[in-house]
Amino acid sequence: MATTTAPGLPEIERARERLEGVARVTPVYPSETLSRLAGRPVQLKAENLQRTGSFKIRGAYTKLSNLSSEELAAGVVAASAGNHGQAVAWAARELGAHAHVFMPFYSPMAKLDATRSYGAEVEQVGAVWAETLEAASAYVERTGATLVHPYEDTFVIAGQGSIGLEIAEQVDELETVVIPIGGGGLASGISLALRAVRPGLRIVGVRAAGTMPGGSGHSIADGIAVKDPGELTMSILDETLDDIVAVSDEQIAEAIVLLAERTKLVVEGAGAAAVAAVLGGLVGGSGPVLPLLSGGNIDASLMVQVMRRGLAISGRYLVLRTRVVDRPGELAKLLELLAAERVNVVEVEHQREAAGVPVGYTGIELTLLTRDAEHCEQLLEQMRGWGYPVERLD
Repeated sequence: MATTTAPGLPEIERARERLEGVARVTPVYPSETLSRLAGRPVQLKAENLQRTGSFKIRGAYTKLSNLSSEELAAGVVAASAGNHGQAVAWAARELGAHAHVFMPFYSPMAKLDATRSYGAEVEQVGAVWAETLEAASAYVERTGATLVHPYEDTFVIAGQGSIGLEIAEQVDELETVVIPIGGGGLASGISLALRAVRPGLRIVGVRAAGTMPGGSGHSIADGIAVKDPGELTMSILDETLDDIVAVSDEQIAEAIVLLAERTKLVVEGAGAAAVAAVLGGLVGGSGPVLPLLSGGNIDASLMVQVMRRGLAISGRYLVLRTRVVDRPGELAKLLELLAAERVNVVEVEHQREAAGVPVGYTGIELTLLTRDAEHCEQLLEQMRGWGYPVERLD
């Protein structure tokens, strides 16, 4: 049975039927805060609340449920940075198949642990996902197991397309849908579904800037950190998308912080990419917009880094270096001055031996909580007025 052709609406509808009682119909939330910041009505499709923490369960279960009993008995294989592996592991457990999941060395620990907890055998191979896929393919050749590709598969794309059918039913007033793109299976499925049932919608894909040509090759959005989408998925997206835009890690980090703080929704980098594009004014249009929160499986240590970076970008977190005379009471004097300005000092680090600190002085690195970007600049000028040389570090 060929599994590398674009599914039509009948295939997507059949996938949705198979997913009934398996995948959650995830909610859509309007956000007053995001609407104000974007200057247009914003509603969030919260696929981060899906089983296994991302949309991937839809495609994985659709694929596995279409395998024969003989194929399930031979086992299934996945190559994944995390979310797809978790979904395949969960679906295999539910359908009584053994899952062997290959994951790159950089995969977040939270995703590794979750994949194992669903019963899969996990093997870490490769510095990049392409090497991981190569190892998974070699395993398939040796064992006869079935490879469940994360995006170049008709059933997987059809399963992801069930989200598009839900969006069409859940939101009446809608101009634009914004979808993150990694390999392209999610955007392909949703856009095929929407073009069939809501053809007038504007559909925009979002990629991580670091993975685009000329980029660093890395992104905090590991779920979409794919250098090149698939041939099948790109052939679909070329026909169905109105535009593809890119967002930086800084924009993604700020969106993660904003979503956690104002909507109480925890998302990973890929899950925040669509919101970042909307807030950055990149997606076009002016009417109601729906960014998809594709996943919420963010590693706790990365979440801490992202929160700090996101607060710094928004002017809520200021790290600076200064110096005080090396004698008792001088640091206390500086801290009293900051307290009088209602600044919360989070961390203080002494740097007596730091390069560039004159003899008789102590280098001080301060981490401060501030109100906004304007407050940061006012505080820096205030400290210079007090006679302290200041270097901003964040």
